[in-house]
Amino acid sequence: MISRCYILLLCLFSPLLALSQEDQFAQEGQSTPKPVQHQQPLQKHLLAEQQVEQLDKPLYSAFTERYILGEVKDLRQTIADVRLELTSKIIDKEIELADRALTYATDTVTYFFYLLAGASSLLVIIGWNSLRDVKERVGSYANEEIRRITASYEERLETLEKELSRKSKHIKAAQEEIVLTNEIHSLWLKASQESSPQNKIAIYDQILALRPDDLEALTYKADAALLLGQTEWATSLANRALEIDPENSHAFYQRSCAYAESGFIEEALRDLAEAIQRSESLRIQAGVDASFDSLKDNEQFNEMVLLQKQEESSVIISD
Repeated sequence: MISRCYILLLCLFSPLLALSQEDQFAQEGQSTPKPVQHQQPLQKHLLAEQQVEQLDKPLYSAFTERYILGEVKDLRQTIADVRLELTSKIIDKEIELADRALTYATDTVTYFFYLLAGASSLLVIIGWNSLRDVKERVGSYANEEIRRITASYEERLETLEKELSRKSKHIKAAQEEIVLTNEIHSLWLKASQESSPQNKIAIYDQILALRPDDLEALTYKADAALLLGQTEWATSLANRALEIDPENSHAFYQRSCAYAESGFIEEALRDLAEAIQRSESLRIQAGVDASFDSLKDNEQFNEMVLLQKQEESSVIISD
């Protein structure tokens, strides 16, 4: 599945990469390099990676991302259908084999009964025992064998039925999880396109209604609450996230921002240190975050974060 997604992305972005490289060479006054004939697959892969690293702007849009998500959804649905079809075929084959084995066992017992009947008739003729005694013994033995074989196959069929029921429940649960994941992905895509914190919070509430323990939704909701100036609400959301995952660096960072805006300096510095200890990239983000403007003169804060120039800060914010 990962290979198929990778090939799909490569097919989508290869024309855009080639066009971007041509524009770059045209701006620099150089001619577009000619393609190398008979290029090996590994060299093509390395060339594609180099072109991706040289990009200075994204080559996809929300439409492309939604298209890829649709492809992933179809791929997951296809895998579930194939798994269900394969399970059904295996079960049908096992039932067919069990039926053949039972028929074979029944025929074997029948032929054995015929053989014993013939032998008993021969014994009656020579005077060793009566035909009635032989018939009763043979009948009792045949019935006992039939009961034993029948009970064995009934037990196997019951086990097979339980296994089929378990696999059906598993497939149903997987399908429900796929539907839930696709719905949550669509809500995240919708939230990324919203600019209003109130609208984002409404979407995050929908995600939490579907998956109450979604840490990412809780932390992003706390971030939106900070944009509205609701520091106590943001602190409560961060605490809830830390109850689920005590090692979540983003939850520590959001709670630190809320403490800083509320004037709790020591608590803010403590949570910021915990967040940076778990995620080193937050050291740079804290240096440009407006929530920590009140701590810019704090010596401990300045030692903890990486303060950048105004121009670099504006570039990071725009990114």
